[in-house]
Amino acid sequence: MDNQIHPVAIDHLPPFITAPGQTDILFNVMVVVLIVMILLLGAFYFRLHALPERMAHRANRTQIEIIGVLALISLFTHNHLFWIAGLLLAMVQFPDFRTPAVSIADSLSRIASRYDQPPSPEQAAVPAAPENPVVAQPQQTSQSVSDEKA
Repeated sequence: MDNQIHPVAIDHLPPFITAPGQTDILFNVMVVVLIVMILLLGAFYFRLHALPERMAHRANRTQIEIIGVLALISLFTHNHLFWIAGLLLAMVQFPDFRTPAVSIADSLSRIASRYDQPPSPEQAAVPAAPENPVVAQPQQTSQSVSDEKA
């Protein structure tokens, strides 16, 4: 091939114009930049889309699940109202009424089971302690000790 410049072309061509049959460096660079930008923009979009779920990690389990469902619905339907609802729900901290109620119920069931059961055989076999546990023992005299030795 001829590397001759066309007679109508100017004497000095910009560096991004390539000769016929040569590799277009600018095109290749722009393809790589475009692919990287699409990947970065997609990562930013998904990170922004998961913002309500990341904000809700301090909340209780039910609230996190509701926010996750709203985020998925907004992702697949492209309806921003669900995302905004999830974001607002993530900003509100609801009080936890379930944990104290479960603790109270567990304590009451333990107390109730303690009084409902008859005493176990081990508890019934233990004799009652004497009323006056300190009883004076007769002291041995030296003569009684010598009698025992003999």
